[in-house]
Amino acid sequence: MGTTRIRDLLIAGTVTAILGYFFVLMAYGSLPPIPLLAGVSLLVLAIAEAGWAFYIRNKVNDGHIGVGTGRLPALVVARSVVVAKASAWLGTLMTGWWMAVLVYILPRRAHLAAAAADTLGVVIATGCALMLAVAGLWLQHCCKSPPDPPATPAR
Repeated sequence: MGTTRIRDLLIAGTVTAILGYFFVLMAYGSLPPIPLLAGVSLLVLAIAEAGWAFYIRNKVNDGHIGVGTGRLPALVVARSVVVAKASAWLGTLMTGWWMAVLVYILPRRAHLAAAAADTLGVVIATGCALMLAVAGLWLQHCCKSPPDPPATPAR
C-alpha cells in the first residue's frame, strides 16, 4: 500500500466541489438549515487521530514496534495506516462538499436570509473537514518506519 498522494486528494476535492456546487445550485432551497456545529464530528475524529499519530510517532521513533511488553504490534500500525488513508480521503471529500456550499452561499448572504444564517456553520464545517484530512495525512506520515541507521564500514 503506497502513501496517499496530495495530488490525488486535490483532484478528488476539486471534482467533489464542482459537482457539489451544481447540486447546491439546484437544491439549496430544499436543503434543511445547516446547524452551527455541523462539522464538529469531523473535528473530534481529527483530534483523536492527531493524538494517536503523536503516540505512534513516539513508539516508532523509540523502536517500540513489534512483539514484546510495552511494544506496539505492527498490525496496529498497519491498521492505523488504513484509518489514516480513509480519513484523508473523507476529509478531502467533505472539504470539497463544504467548499461548494460556501462558494454558493457567500455571494448570496445579502439576498438570502438562509444563506446568511448558514454561513458560520459552513465555515466551521469546512475547517473541521480540512483538519480531518490533515490529521489523516499526519497519522499516515507518523506510521512510516524510521530510516535505517547508516552501516558502519567493515574493517
